[in-house]
Amino acid sequence: MSTTAHHTETFLNLTLRVWRQLSASANGRFHEYKLDHISTEMSFLEMLDVLNEKLILAGDEPVAFDHDCREGICGACGIFINGQAHGPIPKSTTCQLHMRSFKDGDVITLEPWRARAFPVIRDLVVDRTAFDRIQQAGGFISVNTGQAPEANNILVGRDVQESAMDAAACIQCGACVASCKNASAMLFVAAKVSHLAQLPQGHPERSRRVTSMVGKMDDEGFGNCSNTSECEAACPAGISVSHIARLNREYAKSAFCSKEG
Repeated sequence: MSTTAHHTETFLNLTLRVWRQLSASANGRFHEYKLDHISTEMSFLEMLDVLNEKLILAGDEPVAFDHDCREGICGACGIFINGQAHGPIPKSTTCQLHMRSFKDGDVITLEPWRARAFPVIRDLVVDRTAFDRIQQAGGFISVNTGQAPEANNILVGRDVQESAMDAAACIQCGACVASCKNASAMLFVAAKVSHLAQLPQGHPERSRRVTSMVGKMDDEGFGNCSNTSECEAACPAGISVSHIARLNREYAKSAFCSKEG
């Protein structure tokens, strides 16, 4: 006998308050839209597709929003929904959110990530290339290894492996920045630093890596961490703030070693 849960499809009448903004230099404001007969089986992005079809048919500009894989992998779909990054479901992305999470008659407010380092491109789309530049500053191993070595030549303990892979789960969506009152990128940078700092392949460059990435983070204009852990709560990958503690230790070691040198 099958025990698979089935959702009963119902339909919703909704009011959307959507932030509309032509560019980073333009003034933006909320526009209100009514949507009727929205299936609870739709994903949130499918609902936005329905809205855009309605706007296009009416001769209006569609709402710009980011998306790609629609499977919670790429991190492109970040939207602030009713004051929460990615919406009300913990450890999920906007594209994984379904309309059954809302009720008939709900008012849903949609905003872009709000951070100086993430300027608005248009409507709900922001420029997150600051993350790419931080990654390029040191989030890699630059050793030219030639032919790939035998994986078992360098043994990695299970606890270390699991912790490193937990950090590597970061999808660079920016929810941590959007949810932080200071728009801090510490959880993102910590995930990238912690991932490689724990693996033997990352040890030779660990000092240069943390210094370069933290320096670039500051240059990009992200705020300071205030240890409220809202970033962890908003992270779709559930990355722990314990990685921020490791980042701070790595940075302190780097500063000490540079003085000693």
